[in-house]
Formats: sequence, structure tokens, C-alpha cells
Amino acid sequence: MAFTAKDVAALREKTGCGMMDCKKALTESNGDMEAAIDFLREKGLAAATKKSGRIAAEGMAYAQVSEAGNVAVVVEVNAETDFVAQNAEFQAFVKTIANTIIEKNPADVEALLTMQAAGSKDTVDALLKDKILTIGENIKIRRFVRLEGAVASYVHGNGRIGVITQFDTAAEVAAKPEFHEFAKNVAMQIAAANPAYLDETSVPADVVEHEKKILTEQVINDGKPANIAEKIVVGRLSKFFKEICLVDQIYVKDSEKTVQQYTESVGKELGGDIKIKAFVRFEKGEGLEKKEDNFADEVASMIQ
Repeated sequence: MAFTAKDVAALREKTGCGMMDCKKALTESNGDMEAAIDFLREKGLAAATKKSGRIAAEGMAYAQVSEAGNVAVVVEVNAETDFVAQNAEFQAFVKTIANTIIEKNPADVEALLTMQAAGSKDTVDALLKDKILTIGENIKIRRFVRLEGAVASYVHGNGRIGVITQFDTAAEVAAKPEFHEFAKNVAMQIAAANPAYLDETSVPADVVEHEKKILTEQVINDGKPANIAEKIVVGRLSKFFKEICLVDQIYVKDSEKTVQQYTESVGKELGGDIKIKAFVRFEKGEGLEKKEDNFADEVASMIQ
């Protein structure tokens, strides 16, 4: 598989490695981007990276809980420039979209566009087209998730990150102000620490095997003897779970506790069990790219 200067630039953006290392990795992996990332990690040159790629598109990630407190929505709406994201008219539009999702419970974005917008006689699609005309930029409703029950929301950085969480607990516990504070703290944890999964059982087997392979290669490349390599890998895999699983992460407001221990302690204080059931974290522009710049030109000669 051939590769280009653009591929080298993309690999550098994802891994932070030097141009020559990225070129070598792509050469060794026959142009396969994921295999090249693995190659760099095995050589100890790159940290674990997310498949989503770089975060580049503008717009807003917004999260909200219904007035009744039993429905949470997180939605991402993209625009061409950050300037538009700070526009009050754009922000009001995003909130209208969130309220519509809360009220109508659409199956997907396509269904959402056909629905009457909250507080309006027009459909969401009609409102969207109107905003494109009046604001003067292309605007796109990219994605959303809706959760019901004992829920919470959190928005960080003026719409850079939106988080919603869902809990399993008794109604009388969920109604307490202390629970709402706890729920917001968990949402803030998710925004800050960016866990990929809820707990260890949620991590797909292929993800575990892939990470185990990477860690094994690292240990072998470090020159460790085979008889202790497996134990080292087990230890590093445990650390991997603590980084990517929400309940196993160190709680950001109390380094003496994990998120699970924090949850259990709050449950005891409030007189009922609390379990984190689900969460969704949207980061503005995640997996999207801006208009291409000329960075690839800098490395073009290295590929030829």
C-alpha cells in the first residue's frame, strides 16, 4: 500500500513523532496507518492514540438535562469557524435542538430534521437552513445521545466538551441535592480524564488483546527475559485499565480514591446504593478535520 506526504503528516499529528520516524513506520507497515501507530508504540516512540484522529472542526458540544430532571441529552453541532460557535444566535439554536431531542426522542439525526422544533412552528431542518443563511456558514447537526432516568450533564470550555451520565439508584437518593453534586462531579471527571469505557468488563476482547500485544512487544524490545515478561505485561495491562475505565480511574478531586470508591462512599452517605450505569462524552470536532493546510508540503520531498 503506497503512502503520501499527507499520510506522514497525519501520522505525525496523531503520534507526535518525528517525520523520519513516521515515514519509517509507514514504510514498515506498507502504508497502513493503524499498523504504523502500533509500530511506533512498540518502539516506545508514541503513546496510545485514539482512532478518532485529531480534533479539528469548530462548533459546539452541548449537554442538558430536562426540567423534570429525568432526561439528559448531549449533542454536537458543527460550524466552519470558532467565531460562529461564540455567536448567541448559534448557541440558542443548539439549545433548541437539545430541547427538541428531549421532547421528541428522535431515532437519529435524519429523523430529528423532520420534527417540529421545540418552541417553533418550523421543522428542525427549516430552522437549520435559516441559520445557515443568516449566520453565513455551513452548519451541521452531527450527532446526539439521549439518556433517561437518574441523569446529569456537564459542559466544559464553552462547548468544547459535553458530557451526560446515567446512574442506577433509588428515586429518593436521586432526588437529594447531594446526589446532584455527586453526579456533576462524575460528569466533570469524564470531561477531564476522558475514559473510553465504563469498567473493565466493558472493554472489548479485541481491544485487550491488541493492547497486550503492544505491551508484550515493548517488554521484549526492552530486553526483559521471557520468564518475567508475562508478569510485567499483566502489571502494565492493569495500569491500562485504570487509565481507560471510568470506575477504576483516580478521582480527580481526591487522589486517595478511585471513582468507584467515591461512588460507594456517597451511596453510604445518602443511604442507598449508587451505580454508574452509562456515560457519553462528546468533544467538539472529534474525528473531523479542518480544511487542509500546507503542512504536507513540508514533508513531500521526504516521500519521493
